[in-house]
Amino acid sequence: MSRCNKMVDIGRRHFLRGGAVAAAGAATAVVMPAAESRAAPANAQVDYPSTKLGNIADLKVNEPVDISFPDEDSPGILLKIGQAVEGGVGPDSDIVAYSVLCPHKGWLMSYRADDKSLNCPGHFSRFDCEAGGQQIWGHATQNVPQFTLNVDDNGDIFAEGASDLIFGRPSNVL
Repeated sequence: MSRCNKMVDIGRRHFLRGGAVAAAGAATAVVMPAAESRAAPANAQVDYPSTKLGNIADLKVNEPVDISFPDEDSPGILLKIGQAVEGGVGPDSDIVAYSVLCPHKGWLMSYRADDKSLNCPGHFSRFDCEAGGQQIWGHATQNVPQFTLNVDDNGDIFAEGASDLIFGRPSNVL
């Protein structure tokens, strides 16, 4: 048998094996009940060196503070929502931080206080800051990255990771 034919046979076996696995997965998905309509948790969570973003005493409800995390090339906001929210920290579990680079094309997003959302001026994607950065509308295909926060005994707020891939980076590794 020629070398080319051996490669074709190997390719066919892998193709058929992969097809069987995909068919089994599809059958399982049909049998399992539908989960709630919210996006699945991100798989891109990566820990970064701890970075101080501010202090609880400096935050006012619904007034974002500009930050950079995990480095100066990654703008974000630190925000006190005013009620307990998903991923919130602090005494009221209401402090969150997000990247403000739209995950669709990297446009710099702005915070809209009346509905607590991040909004992209490029293609109008919108993200809910009360629901872990979940996409509300637009062309984006993922939620906006939420930064993992920690608060120490002095009220200092530290970022230590990101929930999703930050726009423009091939990975979340620095």
